[in-house]
This record gives sequence, C-alpha cells and structure tokens, in this order.
Amino acid sequence: MDSKIAELDEKRAYRNLIKSFDLVTFEVVYNETDLLVSAKSDLKKLTFELIKNYYREVENYIRKNPLFGKSFFPIEVEDEAPEIVKKMSVAGKIADVGPMAAVAGTIAEFVGRDLLKFTDEVIVENGGDIFMQTLKDRVISIYAGNSEITYKVGIRINRKSSPCGICTSSGVIGHSFSFGKADAAVVVSESAAIADAFATAIGNIVKTEKDIKIAIDFAKTKKSIRGVIIIIEDKIGIYGDIEVVNLHGQSDKRMYSGQYNSNFDSKKNY
Repeated sequence: MDSKIAELDEKRAYRNLIKSFDLVTFEVVYNETDLLVSAKSDLKKLTFELIKNYYREVENYIRKNPLFGKSFFPIEVEDEAPEIVKKMSVAGKIADVGPMAAVAGTIAEFVGRDLLKFTDEVIVENGGDIFMQTLKDRVISIYAGNSEITYKVGIRINRKSSPCGICTSSGVIGHSFSFGKADAAVVVSESAAIADAFATAIGNIVKTEKDIKIAIDFAKTKKSIRGVIIIIEDKIGIYGDIEVVNLHGQSDKRMYSGQYNSNFDSKKNY
C-alpha cells in the first residue's frame, strides 16, 4: 500500500473514534497542524486564525532559539516568550522531556480554551492529542495501531472532570519521535500540554511488555497524571482515577493502583 494512502487510512481510523454526533465537527489545517474540532457551532474560520497565530508564535520562537525545536531535554525560556512557548517549556520540565514533546497537546489546549469563549463544549484533537470541555460524559476510544486491543478499550470522561487533556504517544504509529515501542501510551491530565509531555515520557520507557510495570511505577510518582493506559501488542497496563470502558458495553469505575494484564480478553471487564 502507498505510504500516503496508509497514512490517510490511519488518520481516518482514529478520527472516527472521537467524532461527536451531537456537536458540529470540522477539520482545520494550517501547515503541519491538522485539527479535528467538535463544538456547538461551526467555528472553522476562527479556529484557522487561532491555529495560524499559535503556529507562527512557536515557529518564530524556534527561529530565535533552534534548540527549543530539537532538544530531547527541558529548555528554559525567557519571561517575554509567548505564552504557548512558556506552557510547552513548563510541561517539558514537569515530564523531563523536550518542549516539542508537548506541542500538539499545547496547541489543542490553547485553541480549545480560546474557542470556549464562543461555545460551552469543545473537543479539539491534534494528532491523537485531545483537549476536551464537555457538558456530558463522553467515551474516548483508544487506537493502538495493529494491537488486538485497538477499538476494544476506551476512557469515559466525566463532565465534572473536564476540561482535561487525553494524549497518546506511540512508538509504532505516526511521525512523532519516540524512544519506545508502545502501541499506545495514553495519559489523562487536567492539562493537555502536560498530558502530551507525559505520554511521550511514558512511551519512551516502554520497549517490551516488561516495561509496562516500570512505566506505571513512574506514573504513580507524578501528581499531574490523573490516569494512564499502556498498550503493547496484546498487553495492557492501567493506572489512576479513570473509568476504563470495554467497548462491548462494560465499564470499570475503580481507581487503579497499577493493574497489569498479561493477556487481554475483549469480553472481560477491565
């Protein structure tokens, strides 16, 4: 299969998992930023202007400080740096990764918070990283590439726990760099910027199924992480105060202290 066709199929696959049929959904693209937005009304023109402005702020800052755009380690920025740049820097420091590890989640969050001035509900997805403010409970399905767990597990986001960020890193899907091999490392946090940075950090840890426990132990030490799901092949690890939904209709509201399932059973409640 042609690589561009495969990429489009992959994009359609995970975006089909986050469409909200009670909201108006539209896609907005500016250069390398490609957002799928759901809101109470069509805010496409406004969203385009927001993306353009934030993209240019990051791009212009990287021209001044090229290390910001390529470092795998936290980078300090000046007090006069754009707010989006400072948010990426802070997220990188908290998760001990480079600031660009948080770029997709940060853009989703900044655009989403600006759109909330015009809509009381919004879901902004940017390359698998989501910022959400919702007035009702919603389920976010997890796309984990060729893993047999793809399409079988989701996270229920309670309306009272939003706004929040749900971000995913993968060592086998997409263009983002990862040192790991996880099919999906999903992090839920109050901030999409922080969720994105930690998804990268946790994804970097997981190279084999034995690393799931190590990654969960790491997540347990981070107050900014509300919950995490790690998938590698047919193995899954779950931690945190999150409601995991088996997409056959079951759900589990318990707080996970760090559950590791050696073999996933699609009919079992996790």
